[in-house]
Amino acid sequence: MRVRKLTIAAMALAAGLSLTACQNDDDAAGQSTAPPAASTAASSDGGSGSAGSDSAESPDGTGGTEGTGGSGGTGGTGGTGGAGEDGTAAKCSTDELEITAMDATVGGDAEGTVAVDLKNGGGRDCSLAGYAGVDLKTNSGTVSAERTGDPAPRIVLKDGETVTFGITYPVNDSGGSGVRITGLVVTPPDETKSVTLDWPGGSSLPVTDGSGTPVRVGPLGSAGQGG
Repeated sequence: MRVRKLTIAAMALAAGLSLTACQNDDDAAGQSTAPPAASTAASSDGGSGSAGSDSAESPDGTGGTEGTGGSGGTGGTGGTGGAGEDGTAAKCSTDELEITAMDATVGGDAEGTVAVDLKNGGGRDCSLAGYAGVDLKTNSGTVSAERTGDPAPRIVLKDGETVTFGITYPVNDSGGSGVRITGLVVTPPDETKSVTLDWPGGSSLPVTDGSGTPVRVGPLGSAGQGG
């Protein structure tokens, strides 16, 4: 009987230990399940912060920086000024040009001719296009030259180069004093500043009622007879 009681007691003790072990396993299982949930929540929050960090530092974010550089590239559009390197030069100003005039009349011509030289002395290439403004100062007022209407292409003058245009005017062969010429006023194309020169041609124009031959100016690059 004593032996049986001990056996039963031993079995009861073993059963109790087994039950305790099961409870401990269940508790451990419950505890191991909770941390992953907490870990998942932390990972989700941390993921948002990480994504925000990636936005600033990811290649896309870097691309934004490059976009800014692209905007800076607009400054590169200022590089359009580089077009000057491709042959387009800024216009010549009056102050850059050395302007002179000389008589170019050929014997036997019905009209007188004055050739006007525009020399680039600005130290850089510059361009001219069209017609210069020409006025003759006389004792009866100013006589403005009419354009011949010939084509006037753009001309690029390198430093030191010269372009010439012609002025034609009626010769006074009436035997009278006519209209005395006192000076020549030249205004380069697209400029408002003029240069006044001595008139190198015939000293006078014939008196006319406006139906006679006018004073005419040719385009840049022309010479003799206004064209």
